[in-house]
Amino acid sequence: MINEPLTHGALIGILAMAGATLMTRVAGYWLMGHIPLTRRVRRCLEILPGAIMAATIVPIVAKVGPVALIAVIVAAGSMMIRRNEFIAVGLAVAAASFARAYGL
Repeated sequence: MINEPLTHGALIGILAMAGATLMTRVAGYWLMGHIPLTRRVRRCLEILPGAIMAATIVPIVAKVGPVALIAVIVAAGSMMIRRNEFIAVGLAVAAASFARAYGL
């Protein structure tokens, strides 16, 4: 393992990524300040988190297989019951571990 201090190139890269992240957030707030919130826009904004979650989870489940599907189902069930992300993640990891241990 290399124990070198942070190089200038790495620091510039980190600062550039932080700046890009900040600019996208600021630009998003600025842009939404200029768009009238009609019923259609409001509905699109309401369903956006679910669409992002589906777009993130489906490829993972397709690649990993039944273990990921079990973990997602356990996490979703936990969120419906407890509404606590930490518990949901812990239970999903435990479910995936048990599924792997028992041959899935």
